Amino acid sequence: MEFGDASTTIERYREALKHILLMLVGMAEMGFGRPLSLVLGEAAVAPRLGRAGKPGRNKPPAALCLPRHLYRAILLLLRPAESAARRLIIAAAQGIVVTLPPFRPRKLKPKIADTVAAMRRLGLAVTLSREDFARYQAERKAAERRAARPRGQNLSLLDALKYPFRIRRKYVPAHAVPRIRSLDDDAPRISLPPPPSQNDPINAAKLTLRLEALGQALDDLPGQAQRFARWKARNDAGLARDKAARDAAAAQGKPGPIRFRRFSPLRRGRPPGGRLPRFDPDAPKRKNIREVDEILAHANAMAHYALEPPRRDTS
Repeated sequence: MEFGDASTTIERYREALKHILLMLVGMAEMGFGRPLSLVLGEAAVAPRLGRAGKPGRNKPPAALCLPRHLYRAILLLLRPAESAARRLIIAAAQGIVVTLPPFRPRKLKPKIADTVAAMRRLGLAVTLSREDFARYQAERKAAERRAARPRGQNLSLLDALKYPFRIRRKYVPAHAVPRIRSLDDDAPRISLPPPPSQNDPINAAKLTLRLEALGQALDDLPGQAQRFARWKARNDAGLARDKAARDAAAAQGKPGPIRFRRFSPLRRGRPPGGRLPRFDPDAPKRKNIREVDEILAHANAMAHYALEPPRRDTS
């Protein structure tokens, strides 16, 4: 598949994604009842509460919550929009050459805080020298500063991989859960928990940060392309070093080092959040296909074309 100069197509799809983002921001502001710029300040310093909607002791503040139906509606369009923006960045990075500085291996110094925590979990007493205690206090203060620092979020340049060995949870409906408290007939029965409602509050702090990250990426597409080109250059150099180390170890009859790296920023199969497996402009349009799905399918084809190795001239 040949695309030629894709700058015009990238710019057109960038403007279309910005219109979709404006719609998502309007939906979020409708749920929050205030501008999203005011919510971002609170979301940047909000504590991490785990997965959205997961029950726990620490409830998210009401000012950072959205109704369940609105949260899901935004997420249904945000995931394909993020995937399309990621692929536009990869397509825009085609032809960018990055010169890396000489590689310098880092010597990892173990943290004293991790050693102290591990020994205390085992019930062992910990004795530190003055130098180690000063280093331990410095590590704790640095961790507290990192936790209190307002966190931002950049658009991820890599697709999340599917873990093939992940054990999926088996959820049991509420009416099938055993509610036997006692074998005595006079024991009161436990009432069923209320079913989930469409208006349940869901923590949307991370959702607002993702909206902000998508907007920043679309506003600075050339800068994001440079960022991806740097990552690809570093990753390719790491793959070459790993291959050289394995070849040198095999020549000596020893097992080579194992290092897990990404071979491609895109995962195989359908793009995350998309409904079209491939780009086909002549295919009839289905009812459940949205505008963002068509943008994502075309951007996915452009990104795969940009990642292909240069073809040799065999003429």
